[in-house]
Amino acid sequence: MDLDVFVSTHQAEWARLDALTRRRRLTGEEADELVLLYQRATGHLAKVQAAAPDPTLEGRLTRLVARGRDAVTGSRNTGWRDFGRYFVVSFPAALYRSRRWWIPIALLSLLGAALIAWWLAAHPEVRDSLAAPEQIREMTRPGGSYESYYSDRPASSFAAQVWTNNAWIAAQCLMFGVALGLPVLWVLFSNVLNLGVGLGLMASAGRLDLFLGLLIPHGLLELTTIFVAGGLGLRLGWTVIDPGHRTRSTALAEEGRAVIGMAPGLAVVLMVAGALEAFVTPSGLPTWARIGIGVVAEGLFLTYAFVLGRRAVLAGEVGDVDSPDRADLQPVAA
Repeated sequence: MDLDVFVSTHQAEWARLDALTRRRRLTGEEADELVLLYQRATGHLAKVQAAAPDPTLEGRLTRLVARGRDAVTGSRNTGWRDFGRYFVVSFPAALYRSRRWWIPIALLSLLGAALIAWWLAAHPEVRDSLAAPEQIREMTRPGGSYESYYSDRPASSFAAQVWTNNAWIAAQCLMFGVALGLPVLWVLFSNVLNLGVGLGLMASAGRLDLFLGLLIPHGLLELTTIFVAGGLGLRLGWTVIDPGHRTRSTALAEEGRAVIGMAPGLAVVLMVAGALEAFVTPSGLPTWARIGIGVVAEGLFLTYAFVLGRRAVLAGEVGDVDSPDRADLQPVAA
């Protein structure tokens, strides 16, 4: 094959294809022309590779075919628009859609922690079975481990440690959902048990007010995030059991994408909670001011979830990836 003749014969087609791939809007006729020229350029590239390999021409045609494929298939680049859409639409929609899971979990968890705290405070023999009396006194005394926990390390490193620990708990809740959600129950129970024991020991020492003053500034947002992650994990586990009108593979794909897609948003919320725990909880602010900051942070999160989330869901958002990024699915009978 004579490359010079081949190039001169098809040069005009390649130039036209290049021009069409650079346009933002195409008419119907231009779109049809784009598809036709893209198919021809693909054939030209294959012919050059098979009959007369030439690195320069192959490189030129490869780039042209790649741009043509992008134009034909409608590929796009992720940018700030996608970032903004995630936090304004997708993330709050997923929070709102899963509310029937994480709100009951939150209520049951708090009730369970309160019952554990009451049981420890009302039954000294149970309390003493957890640790030696000297150890309990060391934990609950003024300046003890429960109180010094928030201030015995530099705030920045403590914030990173808190965020890592809580992010790992949330990640376990999300990941364990595929195992029918059963391991999620254990993660949630462990969290409730630790909270209840702390409340019970400090209540038995007559220092519950101090403990709540240290817990509430960051704990409201932190616990809510864990409850959300637990709810998402259990919802995913239930999808395995009851996929509804969708096939099980389709339901798992959709719900799994929504659950994994929640991870960045939950990580940001936990980062805020970690900053509160490191910089607000041990600060010299009055107790009412620290608690007020925690209540405001929790109120903003709930407003975000229920106002923006409800608006997004009513607009048809399901918390999944954007429609251009979803696979086409064959309809199935309900």
